[in-house]
Formats: sequence, C-alpha cells, structure tokens
Amino acid sequence: QYSAVDTNPLSVYIMQPIWNKIIKIVPLWIAPNLLTFSGFVMILFNYFLISFYDWDYTASGTSPGLVPTWVWLFSAFTTFCAYALDSIDGKHARRTQSSTPLGELFDHGLDSWATSIFVLSFFSVCSRDNGKTGVSVYTMYMYLSIVLFNFMCSHWEKYNTGVLFLPWGYDISQVVLIAAYLLTGTVGVEVWQKPLLFGYYITDVLVILLIGFSLFLSFPQTLYNIHRAHLKKTLKNDSLYEGLLPLVSPLLLFVLLTVWVVLSPSNILAKQPRLFLWMVGVAFSNVICKVIICQMSSTRPELFHWFLFPLALVVYAAISGLLGRMEEAALSVFTTLVTAAHVHYGVCVGRQLSEHLNIYIFSLKKRVQE
Repeated sequence: QYSAVDTNPLSVYIMQPIWNKIIKIVPLWIAPNLLTFSGFVMILFNYFLISFYDWDYTASGTSPGLVPTWVWLFSAFTTFCAYALDSIDGKHARRTQSSTPLGELFDHGLDSWATSIFVLSFFSVCSRDNGKTGVSVYTMYMYLSIVLFNFMCSHWEKYNTGVLFLPWGYDISQVVLIAAYLLTGTVGVEVWQKPLLFGYYITDVLVILLIGFSLFLSFPQTLYNIHRAHLKKTLKNDSLYEGLLPLVSPLLLFVLLTVWVVLSPSNILAKQPRLFLWMVGVAFSNVICKVIICQMSSTRPELFHWFLFPLALVVYAAISGLLGRMEEAALSVFTTLVTAAHVHYGVCVGRQLSEHLNIYIFSLKKRVQE
C-alpha cells in the first residue's frame, strides 16, 4: 500500500490545484506509466540537446552565444512538462483505478535517474570555472552528491517508516530550474556572470542554500520522522543494523567515487566532467532502485551492491597508475557498461512485474492469461 505525505506549502497551496486542473484534460485511456515515461524522455532529450552544444560545460562561460536562446526556453518547457507529468501520473492512476506496485516502482525508479539529469542539465547554465566566473567541477560534484543524498534519505526514511515524506526541495528545485532557464533565455547567460549581492554570484547563493537546506532542514527532518516512528513503535525494522543497511552501498559508492575524483593522476573529473557525472548519476540510480524494491517488498537489501566491485577495481587501477593514459578510455567503457546494465535491469524488472501482476506497462488493458 503506497503511503505518502506532502506538507510543502508550495505544493499543497499552489502546485496541487494546478495539477488537479491539468489532470482533467488527460484522456482516460492513457496509462499512467505512459505519462511518467513521457516526462522522463523529455528531460533526457533536453539533456542530450544541451550536451550537443555544451559537452564540457564551458559554453556559457567562454562562449556565451554558443548555446542558442531557444535551447534555454525549450529547457524551461521540457522541465515544466516533466514536472507536471511526474506530478499527475499518480492522480491519473487513482482516477483510472490502475494504481499498482509497478507504477510506484516505475515512477520512483525513473525519478532516481531523473534527479541527476536535472542537475547535470542545469550546470550548463552557470558553466564551469574559467578563472572569472562559473563553478568548479568539484563544486558540481559536491552539488550533485548533496542532491542525490537528499533523494536517498527520502527512500531510506520510507524503508524504515513505511511512509514517503515528500521532500520540500523537490517542488522548490523544479520551480527554480524553470525560472533559471527562462531567465537565461530572456536575459542571457551573462546574468550568471555578474555579482548578485556582496560579491556573491547567483550560483554561489544556490550552492549555499542547497547545503543549508540539506543540513538544517531535509536531513534533520528525516531523522525526526524515523525517531517519531520509533517512539510510536511503528518502525518496520527493529534493529539498528537493519535500519542502516540500505545506506551501506550508497555511502561506499560515494567514497569510491570521491577517492577517484581526489586521487586521479590525470584529474579525470576536470577532463571529462559530463561523462563522469553521468556515470555517478546512473550508478546511484541503480543502487537506489534496489533499495526502493526492498522497501516496497519488505525484503532485506544486499549489503554490497555489485556495482561496487568493478568500480573498486577501476578506481584502484586509476589511482595506482596502472591505467596510465587509458584512464579516460576506462571511464568511457565503465560508464557505457553501467548505463547498459541499468537500462537492462529496469527493463527486466518491469517485464517481471508486468507478467506477475498480469498487466501491461504502457496500456490499461489486462494481459490475456495463457
């Protein structure tokens, strides 16, 4: 039984009334998963479009006119559409009486991947550090890590409490992203290269707000909700070990990736920021998908995710100098394999649930049992 709580004033008083109006125009024959997947495809297409014009995150800094204005406006449009589709898919499922565990997994599984894609697309707006403006690739890595950490905490919280407390940061971040793209499209990327207040740039303010929001609101709220469930004796896991188990693989993943970033002989993050950060997002998504499945099925997560073993080998080979000049090639191969493995995993799980529940993924029709 899916259980979620949303207390964000922005969502409750502004966005939800908008979604309630939009949902009325969605035809009843459309499957909720089709809405979810359409939104994901839109942000994925937008990401590759931006990547085409700005592969190394320098277009907005060194060559401000390199990314056409229409790309930023298109980014605002696709971000809003993806935000809307992700917000109404559950409403549409209840409206068509087609709510299933497959829909919940499909929604949250794609969200775990989309979270990183939203962030990686936004980095093209502010650009990487060029000595005068922009943010360093290490700040980008930290920014992405904090966002993924917040997402992880939400599902770790549900693993222990059985309730998904929707983070306030989601709606706020979506509105900020849309506004940022519109601002860039109408004013130009130069707005990000001028001090906003007391010598701080807009990007500096956003990073400070993100860190502050995570450390002083999001994470404390997660701990409070788990503590409250403990006092009410409604925790799903009795022991501390079982409760912390889902955090082991994500934290080890972060440690290995950080070691690679810091100790890389060729400074791999600076050489291939987009490829490296994409790999981080995909690996994280697969690890969290396993946690989501365990949380939904009340099963015990594995202590070490299998991604950790090949990643550890690659990191060791890189920082020890065994790869030499092949470090970038090794990153490319590893990223390709991780992405392929994640897509394969998602397809297999989707098919298995589809057959088990006797439903189609993208249709409201029932399967004909053999």
